[in-house]
Amino acid sequence: MTSPTLADAQLDLVRAAARAALAVLPTSEALQADEPRGDTPQPLPRGQAVTARFTGSATGEVVVVVGQDLADALRESPLGELDLTTAVRPALEAAAGTFGPVVLDPGLAMEPSVALSALTAKGNAVLVPLTDGAEIRALVALRLEPWPGEPSAPAPAGWSPAPTPPKAASAPRGGLELLHDVEMEVSAELGRTRMSVRELLSLTPGAIIELDRGAGTPADLLVNGRLIARGEVVVIDENFGLRITELVAPGNEHA
Repeated sequence: MTSPTLADAQLDLVRAAARAALAVLPTSEALQADEPRGDTPQPLPRGQAVTARFTGSATGEVVVVVGQDLADALRESPLGELDLTTAVRPALEAAAGTFGPVVLDPGLAMEPSVALSALTAKGNAVLVPLTDGAEIRALVALRLEPWPGEPSAPAPAGWSPAPTPPKAASAPRGGLELLHDVEMEVSAELGRTRMSVRELLSLTPGAIIELDRGAGTPADLLVNGRLIARGEVVVIDENFGLRITELVAPGNEHA
């Protein structure tokens, strides 16, 4: 095992980052953060990895590896294929946010072995397996440039951190249920039109664009670009809202 030179306070930050990511990571079973380590554990969980750089209070890179069950559930969602990086982004943000206010890059999905090899090759990477006992189901990896504080003497092999309290036991989840905690971007669309580049460049404040909807026609509610409902625009306090009047069944989006 290649052990980074990290002080106890820095290891505590790593553990906190892993726990923060785990709290918002969609998983089929209750997992717990294992001991931090400096090498890539084997075997890696079968699945996908999402890697992203961040800057701000700290500069570095974070990798989250998720199981194949989540990747499959996103691909076969009734809302159409959902983006893995979007689903995992809250976990990336939670891990990186442990080090203070940061700005996270959009993120990139890749094979776990490739993502972790690229991270560990840069040195001073710390990996935290997320397990359901003896089996690794997911993983959080971090690298900072530099790590906060001055490095101390090398930590002993295994580091022997204080055990992380296990999450409350829960029944395994799968399929659509696995996606229940995934955050999605929802948008409302009043209508559409087509314009030439010349018309677009000629727009000025106060210009009126005619849409392909009649007055009073319900607005569309879209998730991941897919129509799921229609409704009427309302005002809630000082914000616009949408009162759902019709749910659109899959396959009837163009009805």
